[in-house]
Amino acid sequence: MLYKEEVYQIVGAAMEVHRELGAGFLEAVYQEALEKEFIYRKIPYIREQKLVIYYKGEQLSKYYVADFVCYDKIIVELKASQQLTSDNESQMLNYLTATKMRLGLLINFGAKSLEYKRMIM
Repeated sequence: MLYKEEVYQIVGAAMEVHRELGAGFLEAVYQEALEKEFIYRKIPYIREQKLVIYYKGEQLSKYYVADFVCYDKIIVELKASQQLTSDNESQMLNYLTATKMRLGLLINFGAKSLEYKRMIM
């Protein structure tokens, strides 16, 4: 399994945040709480990382912004909705395509139980 231990650490941190806060907050609240949990657990991350997009080898002025990039190789995108959607999955696939990273994690704090999905490019 690709980056098994790293994913385990990230999902564990997200579970702790969900256990503490539950569902119902805005995405920004979960993002801040998860950042604190990453610090507690010493998970390396960059918050709101700009993801550069290229067209025919030329950098575009438009870019994506990922909620987190952890371990310099895993894109983590947070949601706070009833459930993950195909639009959320498409967004992550675009992030992976743009960066050439191989693994993304969609994490949804809005459901009664924490929901997450591993996406591999």
